[in-house]
Amino acid sequence: METMAELKRTLGFWTIFAITITAMIGTGMFFGTALAADKAGNASILVWIFLGIMTVYVGACFGELTAMFPSAGGVYEFAKQAYGKGPLAFLIGWTSWVVINIMNALLIVAALDYLIPKEYGMIFKIVLAVAIVVLLNTFAYFGTDSISTILGIFAIIIIVVLMTIIVFGFGHINYANYTPFFTTPFLGLFVALFFIVETFFGWENATFMAEETKNAEYVIPQALLWGSVFVSLLGILLAFVMLGVIPWHILAHSGTPLSDLTAILFNPQVAIIVNMGVALALIGSAAGGLIGSPRLLLGLARDKLFIEQLEDIHPRYQTPYKAIIFQTVVLIAVIIFGFGRYEYLLELLVPMALLMYISIILAVVVLRYKKPNHPRPFKVWFGKSGPIIVALIYTTTVVAWLFSTPDAFGMFRLGLSFILFGIPIFLLLMIYYDPDWIKKVNDSFAIFDLLFENISFPKTFRKELLLYFSDLKDKVVLDYGAGVGTLTLHLADIVGPGGKIYATDISQKNIAIIEKRLARRNLTNVEPIYDEHHISRVHPSVKNIDVAFSVGQLSYIQDVHKVLRDIAKILPRNGKICMVEYVDYFWVIPNVKWLSDDAYIEKIFRDAGFSVHITRKKRLFWTYVIIYGIKSREHMVYI
Repeated sequence: METMAELKRTLGFWTIFAITITAMIGTGMFFGTALAADKAGNASILVWIFLGIMTVYVGACFGELTAMFPSAGGVYEFAKQAYGKGPLAFLIGWTSWVVINIMNALLIVAALDYLIPKEYGMIFKIVLAVAIVVLLNTFAYFGTDSISTILGIFAIIIIVVLMTIIVFGFGHINYANYTPFFTTPFLGLFVALFFIVETFFGWENATFMAEETKNAEYVIPQALLWGSVFVSLLGILLAFVMLGVIPWHILAHSGTPLSDLTAILFNPQVAIIVNMGVALALIGSAAGGLIGSPRLLLGLARDKLFIEQLEDIHPRYQTPYKAIIFQTVVLIAVIIFGFGRYEYLLELLVPMALLMYISIILAVVVLRYKKPNHPRPFKVWFGKSGPIIVALIYTTTVVAWLFSTPDAFGMFRLGLSFILFGIPIFLLLMIYYDPDWIKKVNDSFAIFDLLFENISFPKTFRKELLLYFSDLKDKVVLDYGAGVGTLTLHLADIVGPGGKIYATDISQKNIAIIEKRLARRNLTNVEPIYDEHHISRVHPSVKNIDVAFSVGQLSYIQDVHKVLRDIAKILPRNGKICMVEYVDYFWVIPNVKWLSDDAYIEKIFRDAGFSVHITRKKRLFWTYVIIYGIKSREHMVYI
């Protein structure tokens, strides 16, 4: 299970600039002008200008962070450096990944609204959307060389379409349409900002490409800065033209405002071509997001804060191919869930995205104090105060939306639930990889393990395991990770008074339960051993055993090579071993990475001096991995 640690560095300024443009031009360019006009009238032009200034500043904040930490983890890496490797950094990375997937779904839904007439029906659109997702992710799978070309083409399409509309639009402006200018209360400006702020989301997508960019600490900040300036100017000019050509009170009721504008500017044939360009521009923006998202998963997986299998890099294409496949499946599910519900997806997306962006830009301030001497090839202006001001504006925007929009609190709670769903994922990963967590969880769940032992470890399966070794009478047996003694009691009966069981565990509560169960049954041939270093060794007091059993411990072991060597030292030649682990919980949740590959499992045991056979048995809610064999330097088929 060897993986290549590094991604291929082939990208330069123009590719990152193209990624920045395609990722940052959101649906607000094509739908937001109507929504902003509905909330703030002609004064929404001021909102667009204000948003453009903030966009450039936030882009510069991302530039400083990337210059400091040019890693594929992007926002997760920034959060980890600022807030520490823990639940907050994980939740920021998790939220970013959820936001990117909802954003990409929003872009594809919006593209098909422009491209496909309503009479074609929802099913046809969903099938086409899925096909687009698969196609774009296929390009991402085969490498940055192919995707950079595609993104360059999309960037050109976006620029040509928008510049064409803007240039022709200036000739059709009726300046009387800008009056009256102020038609709503001041709060309406912040509500309008809420509905168009998504227009320029996407700075993070360029940061995810840092490990594939030459001189990333210099190239990416410049691409982010100039990309932000460019898309901001496009957005401001487009809003100015649209409000000048279509009166705001008419524009406010438009479902596809850019289509209405092109119908005025061009003849029907040209309008169709422009609408196709708009759809391709939106799909290109989705492509910019799709290329970055798997790199975020890669960064999380490398730090054991997401499914470890997703850190694998393709040996030929040098891409995070498993993360790309995972992303494809999730995005298809999001599209099916949210298809045809543009405003619903937008209101779900924006609060989550703003919470994530607030945490990232504040990392600039934290790191200015926490790591003042860290090299910063690029520095944002007013780095200690500017991010705080932007964070307050973003917060005010969300609050204004909450108190002015029906059902806003319900949408906010739904978005928050998506974020909080990351907590059980984080806890599950900590159970696997953090020794302190492993001990706490085992202590906390000791009583539940006792109550539900017949479900998690059924009697029929216990008897099946014991049949692997039918000659246990008078033997000395190690029950490594004895838990609450579920298997220990059976072993004690089988070995009899002439045998002995060492029952070791990391949990004091588990050991206390074992001692009570032994006393209740008057069993004296078991020695329970509490070992706080259990997951990294076999306790030194365990000597000269004949057989080693272990159930449900392999995923917790932090140094499996050492533990297996420790067991080998105390087993005689041809001494027997049987270890069992639970994997693929509820058919989809994997266990630690090395347990997914039988060949690699066999290699680990062979390196420690064991010849083993591996079998997998599916049950209703999980699969058992059963490893059994003998201590032997020769490889032999063990039955």
